[in-house]
Amino acid sequence: MTNPKTVLITGCSSGIGEALAQEFHRRGHRVIATARRVESLQALAKLGMLTLALDVNDGASIAAALTALQGEVEHIDILINNAGYGQFGAVMDAEPDDLRRQFETNVFAPVALSRAALPLLRKRGSACIANMGSISGIVTTPFAGVYCASKAALHALSDAMRMELAPLGVRVVTIQPGGIASKFGATGEAHVKLPQGSLYAPISRFVLGRAKASQRGATPVDDFAREVTDHLLQADPPAVCRTGAQSTRLPLLKRWLPTRMLDQKMQKLFGLDQL
Repeated sequence: MTNPKTVLITGCSSGIGEALAQEFHRRGHRVIATARRVESLQALAKLGMLTLALDVNDGASIAAALTALQGEVEHIDILINNAGYGQFGAVMDAEPDDLRRQFETNVFAPVALSRAALPLLRKRGSACIANMGSISGIVTTPFAGVYCASKAALHALSDAMRMELAPLGVRVVTIQPGGIASKFGATGEAHVKLPQGSLYAPISRFVLGRAKASQRGATPVDDFAREVTDHLLQADPPAVCRTGAQSTRLPLLKRWLPTRMLDQKMQKLFGLDQL
C-alpha cells in the first residue's frame, strides 16, 4: 500500500469497534485500537495493532493516551469515535444520573477526544473524524428516549464540527448504523431502567425487549465494517454514512408518515396500546 492511514478507534473490545479495527488492519492501515481495559484487546494486539487503554469518560485517561501516542505516531488520519452504549426504559423512569451518564459517554466523550486529538489530526491537512451516531438519533422509539436523544445530540454536534473543522483541514463524517449484529443488545439489557412500581410494569416485556430490538434481522458486523471502511477511505467522503438493517426504511417512515400515524405504529409495536 502506497499511502497507509493511521486510524484511531475507540471501543474496540468487541462488536463494531473490533470489526472496524480488523477491517482497516486487513487493508494494510495502521490501527490504534483502544478500550477501557487494554487486556480486552489482546486478540487485536496479536494481529500487530497498537493497543491502548482509553476510558473516553476520563480526561486524565484521554490525556495519557494522547501523550503515549506522541511517541508512536506523527499524525492521525482517521479518528473513529465508536465507544458508546444504550440506556433503555421509559423516560419517566430515568433518573438524572441515567441521562448524565448516557450523555457523558455518547455525546461529551467524542467531543473531548476529538479536541484532544486535533493537533495530530491537523498534521497532514486531510484527516477525518467519524462519529458513531445511529438511526435511533433520527427515529425515536418508546423505551429508548434517553439513548435516542444522545445520538440526536451527537448528530447535531457532528454537523457543527463538520462546518467548523473543514477550514482547518479536518472532515467530519456521521455514521448512522441501523441494526448491526453485535453485543449491543446484551449490553443494553444491563442498562434497562424498570424500577419497582413503574407505570410500565404491565408491559415490562416490551420495555426489556427494546434493548434487543436492533438485533432482529441485523446486518452482520463484518459487512457493516467493510461498508464503513470503504466510505471513510474515500478522498472526500460524504458527510453521512448510513448503512445496516432498517437504515433506509426508518428515516423514510419518519419523513413521509404523519406524526400521529407513526406514533400509533410505534405505540403498538412496543405494547403501549396495551396499557
